[in-house]
Amino acid sequence: MTRSEPFATVRAARIAVKATALFFAVIVVLLARSATAAELAILRNGFSIRHEHRLAMGTTTRLYLAADDSSFTDVPTAEITGYEKDMLLPLPTPAETHAAMAARSETAKFESVRSEPALNEVVNSASAAYHLDPDLVNSVIHAESGFNARAVSPKGARGLMQLMPATASQLGVNDAFDPQTNVEGGSRYLRELLERYNFDLVKALAAYNAGPERVEQYQGVPPFRETRAYVARIVHEYNTKKIAQEKEAKQKQVAAQTPRKAPSKARSPAQNPAQSPAHRAPKPAATAIAAASPR
Repeated sequence: MTRSEPFATVRAARIAVKATALFFAVIVVLLARSATAAELAILRNGFSIRHEHRLAMGTTTRLYLAADDSSFTDVPTAEITGYEKDMLLPLPTPAETHAAMAARSETAKFESVRSEPALNEVVNSASAAYHLDPDLVNSVIHAESGFNARAVSPKGARGLMQLMPATASQLGVNDAFDPQTNVEGGSRYLRELLERYNFDLVKALAAYNAGPERVEQYQGVPPFRETRAYVARIVHEYNTKKIAQEKEAKQKQVAAQTPRKAPSKARSPAQNPAQSPAHRAPKPAATAIAAASPR
C-alpha cells in the first residue's frame, strides 16, 4: 500500500459521511413539510392542486400553495368537485431538489456498480412526487425522445424529456442524460406549466414544446406545425390509454358481477337410461333406406 492510498481512503470516507448527512437532512426537511395539513383540490378536468389552506371568495376559491401565503392560485369554485387529504410528500422547493440531487450524486461516486431503476419505476416516482398521471408523463417521453435516454435534439434538448440546458439548470438537473434526474426535472416543469395555465393540458403541452413565451404571444397553441402535431399526438395517445383502461375496468366489473353457473354432473349410461345402449333408440328404417336407395 502506498502512502497516498490511506489519504485517498480517508478522503473518500469523509465525503461519504458528508453525503449521508446531507441526504438525511433532506429527508428530515421533507418529512417536516409533509406533517403540515395539506389538501388536494380535485378539479373537473381530472387534475388536482395541492394547497396548504384555501379561501372562498364568491365564485372564486383562492388556494394557498405555501404556508406563509406567499404563493397562491385562484380557481373558479365551480371547477372544484371536492377536496381530499394529501397523503403524498409535498412538492419540493428548488433548494430541496438541488440538495437531494447533490446528495444522490455524492453517494453514487462510491457505488462500484450503479443499478439504474427501471424506467416505469422512475416515471411512477416522479409522477407521484408532482401529482401527475404516469400515463401522461410516459406519453410526453414517447413524443419527446421515443424513450431514448441519450437523445439530443438539433436545438440541444437532451434526455428522455428533452430538457434544454438552461431549463435543466433552473430545475437543478446536473446530468440531463440520467433517466431519474431527467424525468424528475421534466415532470416538475410539466407540473409548473399546468399550474401556470390553470391545468389546461393543451396549453401546458404547447408551452413545453414551444415555450411559455410563444403560448402567451399567441394566447394559445402557436400556429407551428410541429407544436400542433406534438400536442395532438400526446393528447391522442393519452386519451387512447384512458379509454382502454376504462373499457378493461368495465369488462372486469361485468365479469365480477356475472354469476357463475355450477357445472352439471354428467350421468353414466347406467344412471341415464336414455344414453344406455340397451335403451338407445333404433335408427329409423326410412333413414337407412334413403341412404341406400339410388337417386
